Amino acid sequence: MTEISLFEAIYTQRSIRKFTDEPVSEEAIAQILEAATKAPSAGNRQPWEFIVIRDPQTRQIIGDYYLKAFREYKARVLEQAKTLPAAREQVARWERRGPPDAFAESLSTIPVLILVCLNREKLGVLHDDPEQPGQIPSTYASIYPAVQNMLLAARGLGLGSVLTTLHCRYEQEIKALLGIPDHVQTVALIPIGHPAVRFGPTTRIPVQQLTHYERWGARKEKG
Repeated sequence: MTEISLFEAIYTQRSIRKFTDEPVSEEAIAQILEAATKAPSAGNRQPWEFIVIRDPQTRQIIGDYYLKAFREYKARVLEQAKTLPAAREQVARWERRGPPDAFAESLSTIPVLILVCLNREKLGVLHDDPEQPGQIPSTYASIYPAVQNMLLAARGLGLGSVLTTLHCRYEQEIKALLGIPDHVQTVALIPIGHPAVRFGPTTRIPVQQLTHYERWGARKEKG
């Protein structure tokens, strides 16, 4: 494997939803998980836990829950498109490229699924409290950097991945299936495999349109 630079990984990493059936090595998964644990977390409490799922039957059950959640999500987007411009743009992309139904329908066939979990006991925050402003983003700030490390590590190894969360609609069922305790929350499901499509570059809104200086709405003058 040819090594790539950090910035090449950042600029070419994209959500991969089409995979080959080539197996993924234990060594590659170990490297990806090791990279995840190098992420920062509040008070260095390291609240991450990972479940590596290769068993075909387990992947099928999780895939069935995911497909059900996806169909609910798709129906919601189509309803939002009646009034919400961003949803209309999303539907337009589906019409140009095809909706991502195939990914949801084939999730169970992807060689490896990694369920990223947040051990809330380590943070001392067993439940989100809407009465405490700032608590909720602070909690998830201790887990999603680990997820981003996983995505970039996969790209560095030439593997495809995608951050998904639709399984959360059936979190209790999946926790029961996998024996996950009450104080542990599932926050991401990461499929890992060899990509059947190319990596980036990705298309993004120019950063100049999204950056404010000193206060909201203040843009840097050209010159």
